[in-house]
Amino acid sequence: MSVNKNPVSRFDGIRGMLPREQMDAAAAKLRDVYSVKPDASFFQREFGYYSLERWAKEGMPAGHAEFAKMAGFDPDAKFLLKGFNFSNQIFLPAFPETVIEDRGEYEVVQDSIGRHKLCFKGQRSGFMPTYLDHAVKDFDTWRNDCKWRMDPSNPERYSEIPEQAKIAEAQARKGKFIFYRLTGGYMYLRSIIGAENLLYMFYDNPALIHECMESWFLLADAVTSKYQRYVSIDEIFMAEDITYNHGSFISPQMFAEFLSPYYKQLLDNVRKRQLDPDRHLFYQLDTDGFCVPVIPLYRELGMDVMSPFEVASGCDVTEIGRQFPWLVMIGGVDKRVLAKGPAAIDAFVDKVFPVMKKRGGYIPTCDHGVPPEVSFADWLHYRKRCLEF
Repeated sequence: MSVNKNPVSRFDGIRGMLPREQMDAAAAKLRDVYSVKPDASFFQREFGYYSLERWAKEGMPAGHAEFAKMAGFDPDAKFLLKGFNFSNQIFLPAFPETVIEDRGEYEVVQDSIGRHKLCFKGQRSGFMPTYLDHAVKDFDTWRNDCKWRMDPSNPERYSEIPEQAKIAEAQARKGKFIFYRLTGGYMYLRSIIGAENLLYMFYDNPALIHECMESWFLLADAVTSKYQRYVSIDEIFMAEDITYNHGSFISPQMFAEFLSPYYKQLLDNVRKRQLDPDRHLFYQLDTDGFCVPVIPLYRELGMDVMSPFEVASGCDVTEIGRQFPWLVMIGGVDKRVLAKGPAAIDAFVDKVFPVMKKRGGYIPTCDHGVPPEVSFADWLHYRKRCLEF
């Protein structure tokens, strides 16, 4: 009787977690952080940048690889699955991006999700525009102009999945995080209805909110299910921005009625479909502002990773880390301090980083994109200090 001396292991990164000794080094390092391992080395990365134009004049290398090497970044440990990762990808087909009105130095433009925005002429990104109008005002505008653009049976929505899945399979076999990012329900509602109008609509037209959320759920569930035929998903990331500098935009009761049921069903479905039945599904929430009041709400759904802990809004990662010892924390570096020079940077680093390294479960990044007030030399000083940990 012949015996297969090299049986295929189910611990291939897809149907079972790859053994640590076989993992890509960056992936193994990141998994140590996500396990909240005390004294684990910081994973080295950055949130984003509004400073690149200035830095290009101050000696920043032109190539990405050279820049990453100078900064001491770790290689990518995640593979992002494409879907409706950002608000501007919710609708397919998108609204046509057109100029609605010329106002001299400014222009009113319609964006891909039907918002009318007042922008500097010829500059539609890199700053906060003034939002003048949103696509959804009532059931008629929702059903006639928007709902059909979220049809989960539209084959165009999935055209890239076979190619993406092949890459994802190869990355999973290295132990990389397979990562799905989507626009969270609150951000989605705010983007199509408007921040102020949404607050009224929770009271005035709750049935419309539920119908909008049902479409959100059906689309998110359909996209993730297609990918889960090929790989196990390690992390769901929701861009939410549900908090401002004093807490949550909506009450716990509103959260329980309008968001939680849809989130719970989506996350339950993803967990049930995993090719690896033992795979832990990390759930990351991204919200600016003072996030502490919503941590227990999302924790009930399984949230265990959070970003970016905006210091100006009262987020102190050392205190929040003590309060929620299970929480993986990304961010918490005061963007304002980075603009004050090496002495201020050193004082901040020496106060925060030793505490967070001892705790574990922390990735330091700027608490939003690095602003243009930060010089390249000062940022490199900050990066040098990060590498000490």
